[in-house]
Amino acid sequence: MPVTLRQLSYFKALAEQRNFRRAAETCHVSQPALSVQIRELEAALNGPLVERHARDVVLTPFGREVLDSAERVLSEIAGLEQAARRRAGLAGRLSLGVIPTIAPYFLPEALAALRAEDISLDVEVTEAKTERLLAQLANGALDAALVALPIEDEGIEVLPLFEDRFLLAGSAARLDQIARVSSPEGLAESQLLLLEDGHCLTDQALAVCGRGRGNARINMGATSLSTLSRLVAAGFGLTLMPELAALTELRASPGMGLRRFAQPEPSRLVALARRASSHQEGWFTELADILQTVGDDLVARVRQSDEIADTR
Repeated sequence: MPVTLRQLSYFKALAEQRNFRRAAETCHVSQPALSVQIRELEAALNGPLVERHARDVVLTPFGREVLDSAERVLSEIAGLEQAARRRAGLAGRLSLGVIPTIAPYFLPEALAALRAEDISLDVEVTEAKTERLLAQLANGALDAALVALPIEDEGIEVLPLFEDRFLLAGSAARLDQIARVSSPEGLAESQLLLLEDGHCLTDQALAVCGRGRGNARINMGATSLSTLSRLVAAGFGLTLMPELAALTELRASPGMGLRRFAQPEPSRLVALARRASSHQEGWFTELADILQTVGDDLVARVRQSDEIADTR
């Protein structure tokens, strides 16, 4: 009995969900149908893949070996499907991942730019933290992702797009108190508010401030830049605000002020990522060119704005 891609896909879902019902829902099939395919896969491979418990499923040692092979096979198939879709350039369906500190500020104009190019493209967007996006790139669930460098993954290829500088955000009173602070390193630890653990922006902010993740005096609990903006507008502390988000959050939180640091200004580099093993059709560079133009335009508007204090 030959092993089928359907069986491997169902087995991967079962390994991830550890429950037949949830795995069936993920695969959009009935639970009995999924169970039959798993039993047939076990028969084809002549060995049990899972231990079946009342409310849980545990992989056997043989099952773990099979899962590794299944993930590689499914990833390669996803790569072939991507190559077929991309043969004619940017056309068909594009699964694009975006980190949360970029998505709400960048996507509206980026999607409008793609439509303006008259590209026959159906874009499906996934907003998630970097770690999850890289995992989905690796398993073929995403075609490309907008991330912030650095990315330390040999299986991922990146094209840098544009520089997104950090601004100092706080209430007028807070900013007046530190009028002479010209670099992130000069900020007092007790004043810093950052996003919760898992956001790459938090790691970048800690790095430019010369701080370590283990510092308990830095508040790392906010779930979004919008939350941070409202907290600092109310005088609860200071934070670093990317230029991409600056004007949107400034107008949503009137009590917040923004100020530039002295040169060289701290920044992050926004990039477009994909699997390094993807075929080298022109769609990736074509997409990168469009997104780079959008990003350059967005940050240029911020740098020309008179709503941000420039103390350089």
